[in-house]
Amino acid sequence: MSRIGRLPVDIPSGVQVDLKGSHVRIKGPKGEMQRIFSSLIGITMENNQLNITRNSEEPAERALHGTTRAVLANMIHGVSKGFEVVLEVEGVGYRAEMEGKTLALHVGYSHPVKMEPPSGISFETDPKTRQIKVIGFDKELIGQVAANIRKVRPPEPYHGKGIRYQGERVRRKAGKAGKGAK
Repeated sequence: MSRIGRLPVDIPSGVQVDLKGSHVRIKGPKGEMQRIFSSLIGITMENNQLNITRNSEEPAERALHGTTRAVLANMIHGVSKGFEVVLEVEGVGYRAEMEGKTLALHVGYSHPVKMEPPSGISFETDPKTRQIKVIGFDKELIGQVAANIRKVRPPEPYHGKGIRYQGERVRRKAGKAGKGAK
């Protein structure tokens, strides 16, 4: 049995869970999410907890068991507390600023790169620490938006300039060797 899959998911107060077979709808103070899971996995609710079960030991069902539980736990955490990904802008003259709800990135191009947040996502910038915060309740969407921001100017290995995740280590390379003896 999956160690993660057999753990029950606690439902905090203020979060409503609606189960209709494999269709799950979760509503909380931060937002509302719904998802259709595989019919191979059973989802039941008892005593303010979600229990995830599987019918057999088939590899496909075993793979879905822990994944289903993790996705449900992320959905409940997202609508109750929310998620946040922090990106750092590194480099001379590189900066990020807000123009209304739009994020404007000045990262070495001849023009600022502007990014609109999708619904359910918001951006915050801090000019002193040169950080960008991507905030929302859908963990999957936040990760994708953060990856798209990082893709505008990924960190390069020679000078370390670019946009990186907070705590990401960029492996540095040595530059060209100077003029050597002939």
